[in-house]
Amino acid sequence: MAAFGHTFPFYAGPKPTFPTDTTLAVIVAIFLTSLVTFIIILPGIRGKMRLFWMLRVVTSLFIGAVILAVNFSSEWSVGQVSTNTSYKAFSSQWISANVGLQIGLGGVNITLTGTPVRQLNETIDYNEEFTWRMGENYAEEYANALEKGLPDPVLYLAEKFTPHSPCGLHGQYRLAGHYTSAMLWVAFLCWLLANVMLSMPVLVYGGHMLLATGLFQLLGLLFFSTATSLTPPCPLRLGAAMLHTHRGPAYWITLTTGLLCVLLGLAMVVAHRMQPHRLKAFFSQSVGEDPVLELNPEEGGLLSPRYRSITESPEPQDIPLSEASSEAPCKEPDCAL
Repeated sequence: MAAFGHTFPFYAGPKPTFPTDTTLAVIVAIFLTSLVTFIIILPGIRGKMRLFWMLRVVTSLFIGAVILAVNFSSEWSVGQVSTNTSYKAFSSQWISANVGLQIGLGGVNITLTGTPVRQLNETIDYNEEFTWRMGENYAEEYANALEKGLPDPVLYLAEKFTPHSPCGLHGQYRLAGHYTSAMLWVAFLCWLLANVMLSMPVLVYGGHMLLATGLFQLLGLLFFSTATSLTPPCPLRLGAAMLHTHRGPAYWITLTTGLLCVLLGLAMVVAHRMQPHRLKAFFSQSVGEDPVLELNPEEGGLLSPRYRSITESPEPQDIPLSEASSEAPCKEPDCAL
C-alpha cells in the first residue's frame, strides 16, 4: 500500500526509471547516414569500379562503427539467471524474476524483470546502471541507490562491484576497462589514418595502418582478458541460484573485427609486393602512361625521374654552332686581342 501519495513505505521515493543510453544509437545513426550518402552517389561510378568502391566503403564503415560501439557497450561480460529471491528490504516477500548482469568498460548494468512482470501489486522491471568512468564515483552512485530503495537483487550485485567489496571486482574490471578503452581509441585513430592513406597513392602505408588497427584491437582484448583473470571469480548467489558471467557479444565482435583488419592489412602488403597494379586498380588509382614512372615496392609511391639509371637517361646531344655565327666578323675592340 502506498503512503504519502505515490511514495512507497520504507523508501525515499517512487521506483526510479533508468534513462535510456542513446550513445550506441547515435553511433549507429551516424554511420548508417554515411552509408546511405555513399549509396546515393553510387550510380555515378561506372563499370566494375562500382562494386569495388562499394565493398571498400561498407568494410571501412563497419570497422569504424564497431570500434566506437564496443567502446561504449556494456556487454563485454554478461550473465543471466532465473531465480526466486527476496524483493526488498524489511520484507519477507519473494518474487520470481530474471536477473541480468552486463559488465562494460565503464561500468555495470543490472536488470531485474519479474516473471510475470506484475507481482506484489507492482511492475517489476528495473534497468540500473552504475559507472566508474573518469569523473564518476561508483561508491556515491551505490549510496544513492540505497537511498532510493532499489530491490535487493540489484543492490546485492551492485555491492559486489563497490571499491570496498572483498570480491575485488571494482579494481579488476576498472583496470581492464581503462586499458582496453585506451587501446580501442588508438585503433580508431589508426583506422582514420588508414582511410586517409588509402585515398592517396601510398596504399602500402594504408595497409600498414589497417594492420595496426587490428593489432591494437587484439591488444585491447589481451588487456581485458588478463585483467579480469587476476583474481578468482566471485560467487554471485541470488536465492537458490548462482549467476555466472561469460564473454559477451562486444568481446567477440571486437575479436572478429580485429582479425579481419589484420587479414586485410596483410593481404594489402602482400598484394603490393606481388601485384601492385591490380591493387591500384582495386582502389581506382591508375599507374600512369609513362613506363618510367613505375611503382617502387620499397617506397610505396611513384619514383621521381631523378632515380632513373644512367642507361635509361637520354644521351646528351651536341648542338653545333651555325656557320653563319662562326664566320661572323668581330666588330668589338676586344677581338683584336
